Amino acid sequence: MPEPVFEPFTPFPHYDDEEMIDRARSIRDELRLRRTVRDYDSKKIPKEVIEACIEAASTAPSGANKQPWHFVVVTDPSVKREMRIAVEKEEIAFYTKRAPQEWLDALAHIGTDYHKPFVETAPVLIAIFAQNYEVRKDGARLKNYYVQESVGIATGMLIAALHHAGLSTLTHTPSPMGFMGKILERPKHERAYLLLVVGHAADDARVPVLTKKTASDVISYV
Repeated sequence: MPEPVFEPFTPFPHYDDEEMIDRARSIRDELRLRRTVRDYDSKKIPKEVIEACIEAASTAPSGANKQPWHFVVVTDPSVKREMRIAVEKEEIAFYTKRAPQEWLDALAHIGTDYHKPFVETAPVLIAIFAQNYEVRKDGARLKNYYVQESVGIATGMLIAALHHAGLSTLTHTPSPMGFMGKILERPKHERAYLLLVVGHAADDARVPVLTKKTASDVISYV
C-alpha cells in the first residue's frame, strides 16, 4: 500500500468577517437568478467557456479522489436530433404509462410534458456519465467509491459555473437513460447520470412562477 504524500496547503486570503459576509451574500444573490430554462436561441457557445466550466466542475471532491465522472459535450445537430428522438420516446412512456398520478400532479404547476424541443434547439448538451469503476490500461478494474454523491457534487458545481458564465441550463433525467451511452458510444463501465442542456435563453423564454424555501425552512442550528 503506497504511503500518502502531502504538500503545503495554500489557503485563500483571510477575509475579515464583513468581507466574508459580503462575498457569501454576493454568490447567494447571483445564484438566486438561476432558473431552469426550456426555451433557447441557437447562438453558439465558445468551446473555451464550456471547457473552463467543466474544468471547474472537475475540481469537486470525490470519494478517494477517484473523480468518477465523464462529460460528453454534444454540439452536432444530427446527434442532438437523435438524442431528442430517444428522449421523447422515454418521456412519452413516462407521462402516459410509468408515472404515478401523484408525480404528474407534482409536475403540473411547472407545465412540462413529453415534448423536449430544447434537446435539439439548445446549442450545447453535456451528457454526464458516472463511472462505477475505472479500467486500467492492463484491463484490470478498480472500484470507485461514493460515485453518486461525487458526480452529484460535480454536477452542481458545473451548473453554478455555467450560470456564472452567463448561460442558462436545464437538468434532464429521462428514465431509463441507457440510450445516452449507446448514442454517444460510451464504454460499459460508464452509466448515464444526467443530461444538461446549455445555452442562452431565447428572447421570449418564459419560466414558471416559483418560490424557494426560506432560510428558516432549510436551516437548523444546534
